[in-house]
Order: sequence, then C-alpha cells, then structure tokens
Amino acid sequence: MLACLSACSENSAPGEPDATYSRVVTLAPNLTELVYAAGAGNTLVGVSAYSDYPPEALDLPIIGDAFVVDQERLRVLQPDLLLVWQSGTPEHVVDELRHAGYTVEVIRTRGLEDVAGALRRIGELTGYREEAARVASAFTQELRSIRERHAGRDDVRVFYQVSRRPLYTINGEHFVSGLIDLCGGSNVFADLDGLAPSVDVEAVVERNPEVMLASSDAGEDAFAEWHRWPHMAANQYQNRFLMPADAIGRATPRLLLAAQAVCGALQQARERRSLAVKEAP
Repeated sequence: MLACLSACSENSAPGEPDATYSRVVTLAPNLTELVYAAGAGNTLVGVSAYSDYPPEALDLPIIGDAFVVDQERLRVLQPDLLLVWQSGTPEHVVDELRHAGYTVEVIRTRGLEDVAGALRRIGELTGYREEAARVASAFTQELRSIRERHAGRDDVRVFYQVSRRPLYTINGEHFVSGLIDLCGGSNVFADLDGLAPSVDVEAVVERNPEVMLASSDAGEDAFAEWHRWPHMAANQYQNRFLMPADAIGRATPRLLLAAQAVCGALQQARERRSLAVKEAP
C-alpha cells in the first residue's frame, strides 16, 4: 500500500489532475491484460515476457520480465509510464527504474477487489477513465451477483495447491482465496502469513480439506501424491479439480471465468460429500 501511495504521489501533485500517458510499458503479464481491459491497449509500446493475452499483446516488443529489464530496449521505446506489479516486481527494480528517470506506477492486484481499482487507476493514467470505470463496475457487479447466488450454501473446506514440489498454497489475502470465499467455500490455510506460503504435507493432512484445487497447467498428475492418504476427506469424496490456468492465474477480469469453474467444482464437491454421507454405513 505504501509503495502504491508513493507511486501515486510521484505521478501527480496534490490537488492537481493526473497527467495522462500515451507510451506505456508493462512489467507483468497481468498488467498488460489490465491495460487492454481498460480500453487503453493502443497506449502500449512494450510488455513483459509471457504477455500473451489478448493476442494483440504478442505483437509488442518484450522488454524483459519483473526481475530483469532490457534497459537498452527500454530507452529505444521511450515510454512515458512504466506499470509494475506490487506483488511481483522487486523493490530494487522499481528503485532502479525511478533512478533512471522513468515515471513508475505500482499496481496492486492481491485480492479480488484490487482488480476494479487497478482498472480505474490505469484508465485515469491513460486517459480512458470512463471506459475503464465501466469495465470495473461490471466486474464488481458480477462478483456481487456470484456471491449472492452462492450465499447460504454449505461450507466446504478447500486446499489450493499452487505447486507440488516445493508445496505452496495461498493465504486469505490472495485473489484465489477470494474466489473460494465467493463460492461459499473456506480456504484451510487462510490464516497463514505471506501471499503464497509454503506448507508441509502433514499440515495439509491435519487440516483435512474436503476439496483440492490446482491450476490445469499442473497436469493430470497434480494430485497423484495425495493418494497416500485415502482417509483425507478430499480423497474420500473424490473432490480433486483442476481449474483453467489462463483464467485463474492472473488478477484480471478473466477471474470471472475462474469463478464459474471454482463455484462449479465446489457445488459438485458438496453433492459428492452429501452422497458419501448418505451411503456411509
């Protein structure tokens, strides 16, 4: 938050309207997608590696990634604004870019509510305020509708597996945890510190999730090792689901597609749990 406030204060003086920028470079794929979603795709002159959505982004020069920036290419592109990701761009990279004379805006996209805020901020910075505000409002309204549709449904305990080796999950501040909550579930590791903390296998077994989720890019064997604990609730109910990687991997409006997948999986999990309880001796 402090980083974002600092960035905002550097871009405009108190009481003055924000400047607008027409040559923008993004240092993370989610930011590239957000710029397009805000209607400001024509302001982009460079993007980070892995910026593959929408397809138009593939035609733009790549200036590096969140950790290594091609300074020579950046000078050639002459951007008037760099967008960096608060959760992914190291502070020293941000400091180096500012020291080199670039205007840098730090964008926060930790939780679901941050997506709408990021869209509005990008719209303000690029002169697409109204279009970005419409997209942000539509995103917020759809989240609200999804929450209302799933309100009152039976809770299910969920473990989200970010990676298998080493074993990482998410805490309650992460946008995926927000999706789980939106669909009437509860993240079994919501209480941990750190956005994507490492956990022990024993801790997962002890918390006994009823559902296991992972991104589809983890492959069909994402949950293979968990078969060693057949009495874990998720195994008893056969509640192991892969979520669409493209939708759930980045905090952008496409999280609405991820929400549909998560909600569908949790509802199926409830039905399987109910059936297993009825069939139990």
